[in-house]
Amino acid sequence: MMRLPVFQYHAPRGVREAVKILTGEGPRAQVVAGGTDLFPNMKRRQVEPKTVIGLREVRGLRGQTWRRGGALRIGPLESLRSLERNARLKMRLKGLHEAVASISTPILRNMGTIGGNVCLDTRCFYLNQNFEWRRAIHHCLKCGGDTCWTAPGSEKCWAVNSSDTVPVLIALGATFRLLGPQGPREITAEEMFGVTDGREWLTRRPDELLTDILVPPQGAARSTYLKVRRREAFDFPVLGVAARIEGNGKVERADLILNAVGPAPVRCREAEQALLGRPLTDDAIEEASDLASNGAKPLDNTDFAPSWRKKMIRVHVRRALLAVRSQAPVG
Repeated sequence: MMRLPVFQYHAPRGVREAVKILTGEGPRAQVVAGGTDLFPNMKRRQVEPKTVIGLREVRGLRGQTWRRGGALRIGPLESLRSLERNARLKMRLKGLHEAVASISTPILRNMGTIGGNVCLDTRCFYLNQNFEWRRAIHHCLKCGGDTCWTAPGSEKCWAVNSSDTVPVLIALGATFRLLGPQGPREITAEEMFGVTDGREWLTRRPDELLTDILVPPQGAARSTYLKVRRREAFDFPVLGVAARIEGNGKVERADLILNAVGPAPVRCREAEQALLGRPLTDDAIEEASDLASNGAKPLDNTDFAPSWRKKMIRVHVRRALLAVRSQAPVG
């Protein structure tokens, strides 16, 4: 049986109290909401925080609030299950609903939060093993060693971002509100994940707390999310594809975001550009799918062979665009 290491636990009741504790405890403090990722990582000794700050009782971090024009504010402590059950979310933000519904199992979605999924630690075959296994290979660059075993000549860590909600939030143009000792600030989802090293996968500072997830009005834009994994009912993605399309006749804007192929989500810029100003025809979809696959470079850091995962990028970008084309415009 794997046991948790010794740690000190705090249970603040307010956001500013939580930030004060987080700031005072320093970089070896971790916040926890549902605990579905942090506690297993602690048991494997991937992280060993000296202080854990529980957010369950913090006021103001829950709720789903629809605002005038169709904007949505989601509290980071909102459970994945509550979002999955939201019929309005399913109708107006189909891609986000599909991403939430794909995460783990119903039991874990009851416990897990959207904030926890947004801030999910990066994963890698060489990292997500027990301590004895990792010690036998002299650890890895992300966890106590000096070699990235995925790319031994690399100076950076290639652990992959495996959050299902992040690529969709980027495609939807979402922003995050953070609160730290210097006060609040707001950054886009794309800026939050602008780091391409698996050791430092967020631009959120260690003393900042995620307080709001803001999704702007989407108008008639359509979106979807597709996921590839070994066990359909449980596993983390080995590929995530988020697609968002504006325009009913010709494409006015396209957002294609890949995940689980690198330390940060990957925007398929060439594929997006290829779709602009064109109807979403079979030929346009085939061209965009080829461009998305050509620009991605999955490595041997998660389940399945990299060459197969690369082929699946083309397949699932095509499926995602076909799915978006088949959707009725959002009213």
